[in-house]
Order: sequence, then structure tokens, then C-alpha cells
Amino acid sequence: MTQPTPRKWLTPDILRQADEILAGLTLEEKVGQMTQYDWGFNPINPETGVSQRDLLREEIAQGRVGSIFNLSGAEEANELQQLIQDRTNHRIPLLIGRDVIHGYQTVFPIPLAQASAWKPELARRTAEAASRESMADGVAWVFAPMIDIARDPRWGRIAESIGEDPLLASAYAKAWVEGAQVDDGAGEAAASCPKHFAGYGLAEAGRDYNTVDLSDRVLREVILPPFREAVEAGALSIMASFNEIDGIPACANAYLLKTILRDEWGFEGVVASDYNALQELITHGVAGSEEEACERAILAGCDMDMHAGIYMRHLPRLVREGRVPERVVDDSVRRILALKIKLGLIEQPFIRIPSVEEKQAARASYTALAREAARESIVLLRNEGDVLPLRQSNAAIAVIGPLADNRKDPLGCWALDGNPDDVVSMLTGIQAAAGEGVAVLHAEGCGIDGDDESGFASAIETARAADVVVLALGESLEMSGESRSRTSLDLPGMQRKLAEAIIALGKPVVAVLLSGRPLALPWLAERCHAIVQAWQLGVQSGHAIADVLFGAHNPSGRLPATFPHNVGQVPIYYYRKKTGRPPAGVYSSYYIDSTTEPLYPFGYGLSYTRFEYGAIRADRTTMGAEDTLRLTVTVTNAGERAGEETVQCYVRDEVASVTQPLKKLIGFRKVALAPGESADVTFAVGSGELAILDQHMKLTVEPGDFTLWVGPHSGAGESVSVKVTAAAVHAEAGRV
Repeated sequence: MTQPTPRKWLTPDILRQADEILAGLTLEEKVGQMTQYDWGFNPINPETGVSQRDLLREEIAQGRVGSIFNLSGAEEANELQQLIQDRTNHRIPLLIGRDVIHGYQTVFPIPLAQASAWKPELARRTAEAASRESMADGVAWVFAPMIDIARDPRWGRIAESIGEDPLLASAYAKAWVEGAQVDDGAGEAAASCPKHFAGYGLAEAGRDYNTVDLSDRVLREVILPPFREAVEAGALSIMASFNEIDGIPACANAYLLKTILRDEWGFEGVVASDYNALQELITHGVAGSEEEACERAILAGCDMDMHAGIYMRHLPRLVREGRVPERVVDDSVRRILALKIKLGLIEQPFIRIPSVEEKQAARASYTALAREAARESIVLLRNEGDVLPLRQSNAAIAVIGPLADNRKDPLGCWALDGNPDDVVSMLTGIQAAAGEGVAVLHAEGCGIDGDDESGFASAIETARAADVVVLALGESLEMSGESRSRTSLDLPGMQRKLAEAIIALGKPVVAVLLSGRPLALPWLAERCHAIVQAWQLGVQSGHAIADVLFGAHNPSGRLPATFPHNVGQVPIYYYRKKTGRPPAGVYSSYYIDSTTEPLYPFGYGLSYTRFEYGAIRADRTTMGAEDTLRLTVTVTNAGERAGEETVQCYVRDEVASVTQPLKKLIGFRKVALAPGESADVTFAVGSGELAILDQHMKLTVEPGDFTLWVGPHSGAGESVSVKVTAAAVHAEAGRV
């Protein structure tokens, strides 16, 4: 197995142009290129009576700002670029960034929902659409994808993640970067910025910004693979995280930013800090002053200071005092200039403003994609008695709950430029799909949060008048995302009480969950006829949900994160290890008041049809470390509807030099089958799938027995065994 290398983009011509510009810059102008500010807030001198944006305009005119973010609008972007052309010596354009997490004005499903589709190629398309839409508004640098491994649903930013598994996240990282980095060859291009490097998703207790404590093994086996894949896919920048690794915050962590990212992976792009993270080095307690924070960050390899202004205030003096070599500054500035050249900004800094007709045509295309992405993201968790899809014979459908006619919260977190007026609510979608002769009744029942039960009576009467009830339950958009951690994974407010009152009527009940995280709802799973995990699906939420509820689309989503029975099980994920204790008995690893098994396992999801798996066929039972094993299983659609099945392959190294997970995802295939149709699904298993980091931290295939599973999710599937007869070391220590 050869080690992959990143795509190289720093061509001799780009470097030549960057060096020519660099040679003419003063030290202050160089540091200006390393300085980025929030266009909505200015930390330069907030005590003055001058408006923040006027202060920033003057800083920009003096060449003291290389990038801004949170500006959206081509006219204003062009105004600032013209200011640079008119007032600065070298006319180096601004690089304008934005958090374009899951769409721009056209809001797509939250990333955790898109991961539920298990279709990286679909995410590539939504990422490209988001970049194109943001580029037309002046944004050339999108702070995405967010590829932190997240295994704690209490953490609000799990909504922005791809979930708990390194392989799935890696597949999405590659697709997202390739989609987001639009380059049409005509002077319009965008850069992605995968984040947050690294370990941010493992914050203790699921509390945002909290301490992260992990071994180098976990870092390399679990956390880094998606980032490595993003680098190999050609990511032009990386954002360093807030958290510490081994006692050193990421923005001052040379092991992360130099040893791993640059020396081991060959990363050529720009490393940016997260928001105000250089200032936070003081709060962390690893710097006693802004000067010390500045020195630690630049020497560790952080190229751009996001928002803190610390580089601009202190770095020129530190260079003149000899505490920071000017060549270190030059290296960072060269990368920043090269990025601007790569994006075509030096030659064409101004945004071409599209016509109204162009905008309308693009928006229609993006809206159609939003509906496709949304329905592919929906996961069917329960369907007792085949309540779903809803039947046209239903004379009346009651749509009840605080999220039924809600057009704000389906946008989800980080929809900075989304407009609730563009959102199709669930009620509207159901009304459009129900058809003539079906009465769609509606009552809110209660709010998302709070203790007001005054709407219960109306909701119960509405439910009594219907043949089937659809409950729209879940979270507001403010309940997930950054700084939105929760200690309860139950429904907030009075929603549970409302749901229990409706279920008690004995009507068929379908619960649609619109949330930014996995929820722990065993009581709902026990009593509700059908459960649909709809997440927060963006502007086409209502139509997509109705497509699934009425059977126009057969749900094929699968969970990218484990659902717990209760918050006491958290963190819970399939990629767990054995303990030294036997699997049963008093002195084994278990809870005295709860099962250790999940409510719904990773990879789980149902369909309106039924898939049957044949026996696994392996083309060999023994193999050398350089051989390839082929596993084949025949999957048959044994139901009456066309559908898609996500076939998943897992492996366990039974005895290794270091402990291994009980199962590890090594491949997945999505196959579409008509009723009665069969297909052979084959997985090629070689050294890349069997290698581990051994006790010397070398990437190695060790001899011994391996078990491989092929099935519909992490908790099911038949297995075969294979013996590897010889070892092979594929990389020096520490490299993954």
C-alpha cells in the first residue's frame, strides 16, 4: 500500500508571481496580508466613536488587512476591492470568506442530514451549488466542510458534522472539498477551508469549546483521516480549531500544523485560525500576553489571524526584535498570495454581478437540488404495520406540533444567508401532496420550548377528527450548532407530553423528528407507529418530507451517528473496543439501570421495501499482506417497491499488537433495485482496509485472523473469516 500524496497546486508560475509581489511589500504590508477581520465587528479600536466599518475601510486602505469575512453582497465587495485599487501601493485584493456550511441563500440540509444519504457525490453537488451562489455574492473562500468526528450528541456542532465514522467522513470530506472548490477557468473560483483541525468534536462532556484529551493513536486513527482526505483532494486552506491537543491549543500546536500537516502530508495551503483563537491562547493559559500569543502562533505555523488583530498589533515588532524570523512571515504571506493568485483575484478582483435572469435560473436549479438532497437525507426509523406511506384513502390527516407550520427552524444552524420566506413548511408540503378529497387538519399544540399547554385541547380534538396523525416534533435551529450544547436528549418543552396525549387516542401516529442531533426517545419508539428522522432539511423541507410520507420517494437514508437510549450512555458509537472483562456476569462492563446497546445503531435505516442478503462469497480464505480479498453478496429487493439499499462492509482484526475496535467500516455501496431485482455487491479488501497502526505507530498489516461482515448496518450482517499469513509494514512511525 503506497501512501497517497496531496494534489499540488503551487505551480512554478504561481510561486513566481507570489514572490514578485512579496518582494515589494513592507513588513507591515506583509502582516496585513496575514490579518483577517469580521466585517460585522471590528476589534481594532472599538472605543472610538468612528463606525466599525469606517475603521476597517481605513485599515484596508493602508494595506493592513488581507481578508475579511461576514461580508455578503457583490456591490459592497466590489466597493472594497476598488478602495484597494485606489488607495494601496500594491493593489492586492481582499480574500472574502464566509461560513457557507450547508448552502448559501439556497439552504440545503444540515451536514449531518446530508451524511445520512450516504451519497458523497450528492454532497459534492450541494457544495458546488453553495460555492457558486456565494461567489456570485462576492465570497471566494468558504469555511467548509466541517469534518470533525462527532460522537457525542450533546455537542451542538454535531449538526455540522458528518457523524461518528472516519471512513464515511473521509468520503464526504473529499467530495465536499472537490465540490466547493469551483474553478471555471474564467477568473471565478472558490477555496474550501476544512475545519476544525483537530479534535474539536471530542470536547469533554459534549460542552462546546471544552478540553479535548486524546491519545496520539486516537488522533491518527479516528480524527485525522477526514482531514488527510481533504488535503489529498486539494484543499487550499485549513482552519485550526479552538481546542487543545496534549495541552497545546491547536493554533499554537506545531505538532499539528507543522509536523503532521506540512511535513508528513505535504500541505501547501493556508492555515487560518478560528475566530479570535489567537486571543484565546491567553485565556487557555499558554500565553501571558498578546505578544506571546502572537509569537507562539506564528512559530507554530498559523498563517492567518482571524479577527483577533494580534498579528497586526505585534508581529512587525517581534520580527524587528529578532524573536520571529522574517522568513517565517514570508512563508505565510507567500502562501496567502499564492491562494489569491490561484483564485484569480490578482487578475480580476471584481465580482461580475449576474443578471436577474441568471440568478433566477440558478436559483431554480439549486432549489431542485435542495429537494433531492433533503429527501435523500431522511431516515425511516420505525414503520409498524406499514403505516407509511400514507394512503390516499385517508379522508383526513392531522398535522400537529410546533414544527408543522414552521418556516424558520428547518433552516438549521449556520444558515446565515437563508430566508425563512424561502422555506416550504411541513404543513405546506403535506397539503400540496395530499391531493383532492383529503382534508389536512392542523393544530400547533405547544411551542418548541416552554411550559404552555393551552393548545393541547385543540390539538387533541384535531387528532380525533383525523384518520392518521403526523406529529412534527424536534428542536429549534438555535438548539444546535456552535455554543448550543444540551444535557437532555429528550424533546424540549411540552412536546413529549403533547405526543403522549395524542398517541393515547389510539390513532395511527407518525412522528417526524426535525432536529440537529440524535435524540434519545425510547418512549416514542415503544409507542409510536412510525418514526421519521427528518433532521433540519433546509428550504425544501416540507416537499421532501411529503415526498417520503406519501411514498413518492422511498426513504433510503441511513444513520451517520448512533442514537442512544438515554443521555447516560453518551458518548456512544459503534467503533468501540472490547474491555478486558468477560462479556457477561456481574463483573462485566454494563449498566445496572440501562442497556449498553443503542436505540438505533450506526448505519441503520428502513425502507418501504424489503431487501434480502444472500450468503457472503469470499474468493479466498487466506491471503498475503499484499493480496486483495473480494467479498461478494447478492442483494435482492424482495418487496413490491423500487428502493435503494446501502450495503456496508465492516472488519475486525481478532488479535493484534494493539487493541482494535469490535467493528470498523471499510466500505459501503448504495444499490438501486426494482421489485424482484437482484444485484451482486463486491468489496475489494486489501492492505488499505486491513492495516492498523501497530505498537510502534507504524502502518502495518499484521498476520492473523480477521472477521468481515457485510450487512445493512453496524449491528447486523453475516460474517466470514480470513487469515493473513504474512506481515507488511507500509509506513514509518506516525504516518497515516
